[in-house]
Amino acid sequence: MMTSDPVLEDLNPNHIARQQFDAALAYLPELTVCPGMADWLFEPERIVKVALPVRLNDGCVHVFHGYRVLHSTLRGPGKGGIRFHPNVDEEEVKALAAWMTLKCALVDVPFGGAKGGVACDPRELTPYEKSRITRRFIAALGDNIGPYTDIPAPDVYTDAQTMAWVYDTYSMMHPGDNNLPVVTGKPLDLGGSPGRAQATAQGSLFAAEHYLELGGSPELTGLKGATVAVQGFGNAGRNAARLFSAAGAMVVAVSDSKGGIYDPGGLDVSKVEVHKDETGSVVGLEGTKFLEAGEVLEVPCDILIPAALENQITAANADRIEAHVIVEAANGPTTPAADRILNEKGIHVLPDILANAGGVLVSYYEWVQNLENQQWEEHEVLEKLRRKMQRATERVVTKRVALIEGHAHYQEVLRRRDPEAPEMPVADLRTAAYVVAVGACSATATQRGIWP
Repeated sequence: MMTSDPVLEDLNPNHIARQQFDAALAYLPELTVCPGMADWLFEPERIVKVALPVRLNDGCVHVFHGYRVLHSTLRGPGKGGIRFHPNVDEEEVKALAAWMTLKCALVDVPFGGAKGGVACDPRELTPYEKSRITRRFIAALGDNIGPYTDIPAPDVYTDAQTMAWVYDTYSMMHPGDNNLPVVTGKPLDLGGSPGRAQATAQGSLFAAEHYLELGGSPELTGLKGATVAVQGFGNAGRNAARLFSAAGAMVVAVSDSKGGIYDPGGLDVSKVEVHKDETGSVVGLEGTKFLEAGEVLEVPCDILIPAALENQITAANADRIEAHVIVEAANGPTTPAADRILNEKGIHVLPDILANAGGVLVSYYEWVQNLENQQWEEHEVLEKLRRKMQRATERVVTKRVALIEGHAHYQEVLRRRDPEAPEMPVADLRTAAYVVAVGACSATATQRGIWP
């Protein structure tokens, strides 16, 4: 994870999520009148922390620490991935769960947000050790997850195989039930949905494509011929490179945890994939220039796709970004301080709660198929995904226009409440997305009321 000058900004993911949430409140006066309502919408409903003793292949017992945060069930059961990464901690998981709630509200699926993770380095574990950690984690969570309460999915360093272990463990603990809907992102043979593997990247493509069709970036009229740089070559980044290339864009740079490669004349993505599979990294592909891990973000390009971890574009490097449009395939890659710099430079950021929502959308479709014991064709899934992503993109663009047009009014309302309030910045796409999402959550909370 990249670091920045602590004097300039706070890189705690949960604090960042709260800053982004609070930025939308200025445009939602009904929530500022009652601050407790805003706190209710942001604070997680449940935090589960577990210690996981696991015997590794060397015969020794190692204690791993796992977390599962259920952020909100206002709009439906919790939904969110499980990640395996050394940096997993409670603050990160809380932020990821909050972002999931807003993501689901923005794209209008009947889920709340959740997230989970285990602090471990999967690159140093055998498949058998990963399976034991997964099974111990799910057993420890017990009925804190379930088809109608909290439904996991893949995330960083977890995949369909991991979800198969999740399903099998939960099923052994709940014999005789239809347990397929307890987890999504499963292998096709275990009730997985066609299209789920590439869903996050596919959703990013649909959002970027439609944003350009709507005239969002004066410099770009479409994807054909656009230059693209991708940070991260896991599920989201690898599929994004492949899909954007197939759509006519030219991928000029990619990176993974070991570094990056650059070719201004364009990379052959299929060759990059083969090289990655054979060597474990994109680095070293013949005919390419080596990049340090963070340099891929600063490559001159039309579209930059951060598809790795949080806090990658910060106050320390935002001024060196040369893209026209940033498509956030990762969660939380851009800090609030960086957002302000990018906005001043005229760089458009398609925010994570929009740009990477394809994963949860197709997870929702998988859940529905499992509940109904159906399996849809891939073209049906992708068409449903395309329509949902386009509608969500239109909502964000339309809301941003409305917020800009109403800027003077919102500033006047703010000044009436606080005469010393500073000038509000002009709303960017992230603020617009948050206003839509938080507004939807607020409306649901008001309609449901507080029980008892």
